[in-house]
Amino acid sequence: MRTTTLTPRGPHTNVWSWRQLSYSRRLRVAIGYAPVTSATNTNPGCSDPVQQAATQSQGFSPQRCLYAARALRDFGDSFVAILLPAYLLALGMTPLAVGVLATISLLGSAGLTIAVGVLGARFGHRRLLLAAASLMIVTGFAFAAFHEFAVLLVIAFVGTINPSAGNVSVFVPLEHAALAGAARDADRTAVFARYSLAGALAAAIGALAAGAPDILQPLGIDRLAVMQAMFVLYGFIGVAGRVLYARLPRDATATKAAATTPLGRSRGIVFRLAALFSLDAFAGGLVVQSLLALWLFQRFRMSLADAGVFFFWAGLLAALSLPVAARLSRRIGLVNTMVFTHIPSSIALILAAIAPTLASALALLLVRAALSQMDVPTRSSYVMAVVTEPERAAAASFTSVPRSLASAVSPALAGSLFAASYLAAPLLICGTLKIVYDLLLLVQFRHLRPPEERRAGEAP
Repeated sequence: MRTTTLTPRGPHTNVWSWRQLSYSRRLRVAIGYAPVTSATNTNPGCSDPVQQAATQSQGFSPQRCLYAARALRDFGDSFVAILLPAYLLALGMTPLAVGVLATISLLGSAGLTIAVGVLGARFGHRRLLLAAASLMIVTGFAFAAFHEFAVLLVIAFVGTINPSAGNVSVFVPLEHAALAGAARDADRTAVFARYSLAGALAAAIGALAAGAPDILQPLGIDRLAVMQAMFVLYGFIGVAGRVLYARLPRDATATKAAATTPLGRSRGIVFRLAALFSLDAFAGGLVVQSLLALWLFQRFRMSLADAGVFFFWAGLLAALSLPVAARLSRRIGLVNTMVFTHIPSSIALILAAIAPTLASALALLLVRAALSQMDVPTRSSYVMAVVTEPERAAAASFTSVPRSLASAVSPALAGSLFAASYLAAPLLICGTLKIVYDLLLLVQFRHLRPPEERRAGEAP
């Protein structure tokens, strides 16, 4: 039987055969295996390395490995983001110290993301994901072992502690580039929605787990000791993530290096998107999950267990909104979905900042949670859609780095405002800036449509 070599959506692609491949098979191509047999090849003696790998490991699916790794990581990031302010306060530190550590952590994430952009083509996604998982292991164990603020700052900078609960991470651009290459244009947003859904559901459960120190305290178990044990658990989650990444096919580094290029004709688009995403990220950094938890602790004296329950329901609502975002984007477009779900969520945040009671504030924050994450899969899909395929890895890194840097600046500002008793100010500033971002995005990009939204014969 004849074997056809395919490169997804390349100039010599056999389109019919490519569409017959499953998502997991396309993903194996995207993350390193360029040779793929035609869908019509049924020769059991085929030398296709993908088929051989699949035969050797029953049920092997790189796509599912990435989904599972995202879920595990977001589970850990979620409970750590809520525990982090409570842990630092329990160690005798101030709200300002919480903000400074969050800023240092996000600056470190930005540096790691830059390194990924530089080294990605040379070392491949698999090796870098394995290295990041190893760093996660060290981070968890080190945070449990050391209590000095200066040491914790160093660990936060070089490690993977994430006060934003998964939104800014060195893992994200690597996984985004792999997933985008595995999906057709029409299915790309749904793939990102499933990827985000896996993380959001796990993050909701992680938020619930953050209440463990308060739940176990009546049993005579020291609250601080439970927090330290949960940082150790975070390290073991890194072990599990490394096991999952190790099951990914080995990258064909030379092939990927040749197929990956710096930003070229899409540079202007990516620069404008990066600038807008930076504004959004700066605003979001004022209320990353650790700081929102701190606001609830300071403003309403909320317990850690109650905060965990609240963030569980918020995370669950966010998760349920992701498949809706994919469906909605097919009807009204990616940009409209990003804008017209984001603005109401920002209004809800502004109203929550001035809410007189805990119940009303939580209700408004839940409304925000149900809407605020609908732009996550649509934004990722849009960035991958409006650049050429060889530019995707560079575009993912370039849009992630400014987001990381911008979001790193604002937590320290929020911490200083909390310390000065301006508790509502970070939420008000965040909501206002996010509305400005949405309006600018609509004005600048409403006419730049991804391929699946264009009519036949319509120019990009």
